[in-house]
Order: sequence, then C-alpha cells, then structure tokens
Amino acid sequence: MNSTVLFEDETTGKRREVTIVFPQDSNAAAKRVSVLAPVGTALLGLAVGQSILWPFPDGTSHCLRVLRIVYQPEADSRPRVAAKREANHRS
Repeated sequence: MNSTVLFEDETTGKRREVTIVFPQDSNAAAKRVSVLAPVGTALLGLAVGQSILWPFPDGTSHCLRVLRIVYQPEADSRPRVAAKREANHRS
C-alpha cells in the first residue's frame, strides 16, 4: 500500500503514474487510486516488467504492464518519523 507505480496500458499505449492507497484515501485528482478500483487491484503485487490482462467494468479488457516502481514504503529503510526529524534538524 502507498506504493507509486508507473504503468502502461498496452491496449491504448497510455502511461500513467499512480499511488495505490486504501479506499478512504483515494483521490483521482491527486493520482491516488484505491486498491479496490480495477486499476489498483490489477497492479497490486506486480513486479517491474510484469503485465496482466484485466477486465474493466465497462466490459473491455486492458493489458497493464508495470514500467517502474517509483516509491515503495517497504523499500524505504528509514521510518518516516525519523526521516522527518532529520530533515527538520538540517533546516
């Protein structure tokens, strides 16, 4: 959760960067997609280079391929609180 992913819809050629979030935190304008939305569910758990053919509510299917994991909280070695404190001490 809270991972930011760059993906391509190979069906349309469009690229998008979204952050996968809990439903209550979703906000289309901020590119925060609910894990329960079709795109969020499709992308969850995919690694870079992997793709999935996913049916959408409108009856179409889209092939989504992960191009890059922009941010993944689990890969961040410093807890957010410690990183924030460190940033405050530098300013």
